Parts: sequence; structure tokens; C-alpha cells
Amino acid sequence: MTALGWIVAASIAGGVLSAAAAAFALFLRAAWVNTLVSFAIGALLGAAFLEVIPHAFENGEPHVVAASILAGILAFFLMEKLLLWRHSHDHEHEAEQVAHAHDHGRSGAIIVVGDTIHNFLDGILIAAAFLQSTQLGIVTAMAIVAHEIPQEVGDFLILLHSGYSKTKAFLLNMLSSCATLVGGALGYYALQVLEGWTPVLLGVVAASMIYVAVADLIPGLHKRTSLRATMSQTLLIGLGIGAVMLVRALLGGLH
Repeated sequence: MTALGWIVAASIAGGVLSAAAAAFALFLRAAWVNTLVSFAIGALLGAAFLEVIPHAFENGEPHVVAASILAGILAFFLMEKLLLWRHSHDHEHEAEQVAHAHDHGRSGAIIVVGDTIHNFLDGILIAAAFLQSTQLGIVTAMAIVAHEIPQEVGDFLILLHSGYSKTKAFLLNMLSSCATLVGGALGYYALQVLEGWTPVLLGVVAASMIYVAVADLIPGLHKRTSLRATMSQTLLIGLGIGAVMLVRALLGGLH
């Protein structure tokens, strides 16, 4: 099989496994979603600070990467403002309309954009590995897929939290996964051009994860102030971070 064939096969396999992870989340009861959002927060922050940002700093100039993270946070802030403006038919000070926009898709749209960029980058990384050797490509693809599984479940829960139906959230995850194939194919033909942008795009991915977790999801947890709720939320956030750390340890830093 040619390098391009391996890249296509690995990208499709990654998309199928990501869809399987999302399908698992389809069986969750609606009452569990708010609780498991805490797990999604941990997974997002863990992936951002333990995987994406270190990888970006290893492969790019630190000041450029830091600037891309900062610019990404600002860009997602502006994107959120545009979403709020679109859903609101009057002025920004009308609290009810702004609250309605808040509950329908603001974090969902951001996470889909960030996840699509991330999957596109995964395709580029898979292409780069297979162009070096088939063995390296297979190991890299396995590492990327294993890293994606807990994140895809967390992303699916965020889409549900944002007001999307289970079917629509599943379809969005599927479409986002297609970016891996696109990135792999484009990376195969134009890797030298795209590779230089990898640290910057990783910074944007990290920015999306941090912004959604901190600006959108964490404030919702403060609505439940009891000690039991706080302990449950903290435990689930820790489990989300732990899931990322476990995958990282099992893979030995290959990703």
C-alpha cells in the first residue's frame, strides 16, 4: 500500500473510532449530562495544558505560540459575541434574549470549530509520520486516535449541554472527524507548507479548549453550591484530567 493509501486508511479508521465514542455517549440519560459536563471540563483542560500546549511549544517559537493562544481566545470571544448578536433581535442589554442565545449553541459552535481544526491537524501529523515510515505512521495514528477518544466523548457532552439534539451532535462530530481525512490528503501533497503553521494552529486549538471550559462551562457549575455537588464536580473534573494523563502515560508521549 502506498503512503497516501495508509494515510487515507488511518484517517478513516480514526473517524470511525471517534464516531463510535460519540455513539457511546448517545446512550447517556439526559439527567446525566449536567453532571458529566464536569468530566468534559477536565478533559478539555487536561488536553489543552498537558498535550496540545506542550506539543506546540516543542515544535514552535514560544512567543509565537503564546501569541496564537492569546489571539485564539480573543477570536473565540468575538465569535461568541457574533453568535449572541445573531440570536438577539434587539440590543445587548436585553438580558432575556442574551440568556437565550447563551443556552443555544455558543459553546457548541466554538467546540466544533476547535475540534475541526484539531482533527485537520491530526491528519497533517498522520501524513507526516507515514511519509517517514509506515511503522511510524501506524504508531502515530494509534496514538492520535487513543488521545481523541476521551476528548470526543467530552465534545459530544458539550454539544448536548449547548442545546443540540443527540442526532445533530452526532452528525456534527462525524463531519468534524472528516477534517482528519482532508488534513491527511492535503498534508501529503503540501506538507512542507502546512507544517510550519502547526504550532500556531495548535495554539488556536488550545485556546478553544481553554475558552470553552473556563468561560462557558465552569460558570454553569456555580449554580449548584452544595458541598456534595462541589465534591462531585471536583471529582469529575479530576477524572477528566486523569483520563488524559492515563492515555498520555500508556502511549509514552508518542503523541
